[in-house]
Amino acid sequence: MATSTSRWHGAQWQGKLTTAGWGFVGTGVAVLLAAQLMGRRDLLHLAVFLLLVPAVAYLANRLFRPGLAVDRATDPPVVEAGREAEVRLAVRHAGVLVGRLSMAENLPASLGSGPDFAYPGRTVGSDGVSRYRYQLSCPRRGLYTLGPVEARSSDIFGLAEQRTRIDAGTRLTVTPAPVPLAASVLSGLRGIEGVIATRMQANPSEDDVMTREYRHGDPMRRVHWAATARHGQLMVRQEESATSPEATIVLDLRREAFPTATGRPAAPGEWSAGPPEFEWAVTAAISVAAQLAELDYTLRILDVDGSFALSHSPSSPEPDAPDFSGRTGLAAIAEGLAAILPRGAENGNHAAGLSPHPAGEGFNDLLLDRIEAHRQRGPIVAILGRTSALDARVLAPAAASAERALALVVSDRPGASHGAVQALRAAGWLAVETTAHTRLEAAWLTLTQGTSPW
Repeated sequence: MATSTSRWHGAQWQGKLTTAGWGFVGTGVAVLLAAQLMGRRDLLHLAVFLLLVPAVAYLANRLFRPGLAVDRATDPPVVEAGREAEVRLAVRHAGVLVGRLSMAENLPASLGSGPDFAYPGRTVGSDGVSRYRYQLSCPRRGLYTLGPVEARSSDIFGLAEQRTRIDAGTRLTVTPAPVPLAASVLSGLRGIEGVIATRMQANPSEDDVMTREYRHGDPMRRVHWAATARHGQLMVRQEESATSPEATIVLDLRREAFPTATGRPAAPGEWSAGPPEFEWAVTAAISVAAQLAELDYTLRILDVDGSFALSHSPSSPEPDAPDFSGRTGLAAIAEGLAAILPRGAENGNHAAGLSPHPAGEGFNDLLLDRIEAHRQRGPIVAILGRTSALDARVLAPAAASAERALALVVSDRPGASHGAVQALRAAGWLAVETTAHTRLEAAWLTLTQGTSPW
């Protein structure tokens, strides 16, 4: 459960008279004028009373300012888009509490309106802490700020009030939701129980790479007689060792690949999503990663310039991790994809404390070198934006380094990346072009159903 604590005992309160308070002032002025015109002392006393009451209320609010503290916790601390999180608030105060105190939780517009609550609350612990909770729907991925809590203090008559923000808010990470994908050609690449069989190599000799010394209990059928004669002792064929299969996901972060990016500013605490094509690509990335993780693959996520894609995300818990495995690894990938955007297109989200990352480069040899370093250890799945045939030809040779090469190319209009798809197919890739309106399940089925389309 994620928690945050803020104590603003010296918070800057902004005081003013309420409508009722100004009503007293207006009435007092009117009665004072009437007392002057009519020469009546009783009206003068009434006017002074009407003017003093809101003044005393205002001064009392200014003098008795409660020191407030807020603890905010979210459960779960990282939530998947489309699901709900429970937010818990614990509020306490120090000093004298005069009059009435109400509070409101500020939320980004896309998360709905925040709750209002009175302080002290109905649930007050023995420690004097008032506790509140509410459910929060999280419709889309991103980084959001919950809060701050705004406190409103007023006198018992409601003539004067003061407002302040108690805390700076709490960050909530909403990860993209994976789409279930049909069983595909990727499942056929697994070894037994999700491993790839390799041989232990201890010597450059052709026989030695397959043999070792006899151990008690080794079956005689595994004795390698040629190696036994050469070494003068019993040698057996080397058993195969199992290593986890590996997969590489290439996620295109080039800004020019997603030309509908607007760069519009985000409201305070709000998350401004990427263009529809990029959101489609992110959903595809987490969906493919989820399927590969289920097949026990160790995952590697690269940008088209060869850098680690999640190193560009402000939400990534492990920005420099070279690979990810198991449920923990998949959770780290999902969290990293929560706030990822095309390079140089933060859409104003840096205004909320997120640093923009550089524009970077396009397809280059670093990407091919990193793929080649894990040659024939598993598949490559490239999820690209609008791509030219020239760029596709740079990526195309990577197919030779993979057991299977697949590409989903999402464009802002049909046919915009037709040349790229053809270039990839010619090099041995399974490739298909889509738009942001294409159902991911259908695109994946088209991509992986049957044999290669060329």
